[in-house]
Amino acid sequence: MRSAWKFFSSVKLAIVLIILLTLASILGTLVPQGRSAAEYAARYGGLSGLITGLRLTGLYQSPWYLALLLLFAANIVVCTVSRFRPKWRRAFRHVPDADAKTMAPMRASARFRLPPPLAAARDKVAGPLKARHYRLDGSAHDGKAVILARKRRLGWFGSDIAHLGLLVILAGGFTSGLGGRRADLALSEGQTADVPHAAFKVRLDKFETEYYPGGAVKDWKSTVTVVEAGAPVLTRVVEVNEPLTYRGVSFYQQSFGWDWSAARLVLDLRKPGDPAFSRAVALKVGERAAVDDPDVTHVAVRRFVPDFVIGEANRVQSRSDRPNNPAALVEAWKGEERVFAGWIFAKFPDFGQGHGTGVMPGKKPDAKAGAPKLAVVLKDYAAAPYSVLEAAEDPGANLIWLGCILVTAGFFLAFYWPPREIRVDLEESQGRVDVAAGGHAAKSREAFQTEFDSIFEAIRRPE
Repeated sequence: MRSAWKFFSSVKLAIVLIILLTLASILGTLVPQGRSAAEYAARYGGLSGLITGLRLTGLYQSPWYLALLLLFAANIVVCTVSRFRPKWRRAFRHVPDADAKTMAPMRASARFRLPPPLAAARDKVAGPLKARHYRLDGSAHDGKAVILARKRRLGWFGSDIAHLGLLVILAGGFTSGLGGRRADLALSEGQTADVPHAAFKVRLDKFETEYYPGGAVKDWKSTVTVVEAGAPVLTRVVEVNEPLTYRGVSFYQQSFGWDWSAARLVLDLRKPGDPAFSRAVALKVGERAAVDDPDVTHVAVRRFVPDFVIGEANRVQSRSDRPNNPAALVEAWKGEERVFAGWIFAKFPDFGQGHGTGVMPGKKPDAKAGAPKLAVVLKDYAAAPYSVLEAAEDPGANLIWLGCILVTAGFFLAFYWPPREIRVDLEESQGRVDVAAGGHAAKSREAFQTEFDSIFEAIRRPE
């Protein structure tokens, strides 16, 4: 039992645990948390298995991280308990008897005589001490008296209060780690979504993106309405670092994107053999639009990708949600005859126009088809933006805030509220009262010495 107590009360153990927790938290910051296995495989390649096996993808809920926190909590508790009783005795001990040995180690000291009687001398000593806000305890018997003056006694417990704050923060972290929930809500304007594990919904009324003059994103603003029991109850603007909190759920502005599945496109139809021919057609992805021309009766957009790239197995995919290389898979028809089929690119309008003979992607062109009958240009594209809100339920947040307040209070008491103690022994003999005084302070000893000298100068001064 003693060996276990000694192990958990070790300062070295605390230092090692703090280092391990710091390193682990750095890993948790560098490795994105809670993503899909495919995303980790794409990001880390062969290391993804090791990262997943070590639970770095869900670090703050992993057993080994929680075990480190429990060890750290046990270390704090044992260190606090083992040091608390001596501090309590020192701060609130009873007044000891007169003893010259007690005075010897005190740095501030004074010896002088006062006129009798003993009671009057004791009152004369007590006055200046009370004026300096010292709390006095005393005893008197057999012609002797002892005065123990103390102030700022809570300063002895600054480290204990800071330790208590750390324990409360750890409790809040456990509560949030085991009971917290987070979910991303992607909302288009006017769309309403259920909030997971909550009895209300949220609706996105408006989404705005502000830009710097250079084009970089400055801010995202989402006007959000909370809907409960079918009725709106609260409307707020959610910005980065300015969340909306309702019934314990906080909504943070996470990111934004575009709903490219319902993109609106503008196509420009041209005939290589007829420079005067030009038709602008507006339609959505998946729609078919009629064209007022005998050679082209209708066009259709089968697919749109904002950032075209050919991936594995020669499959077309989008590298990102950004319109870096927008492309559309388009078909044009003359009655039942397909006169154009292929990918067209907004930034490279001439690329791929050789498919205008009715050749579908993945098929070989017909050598007899001749020159393209139609050229299609992707003139414009637009999609409704959506806002990504993170709905976070953090049941331990209040505990963490309380712990931070306690830690701050503990540091204040430890560094800026140092306790001070003055002991005065009085002994009446042969028509005089001999006074021996001593004092000490945990910090700011020069300031205490100045205060000590000022107090006893006032006591020695004749009335």
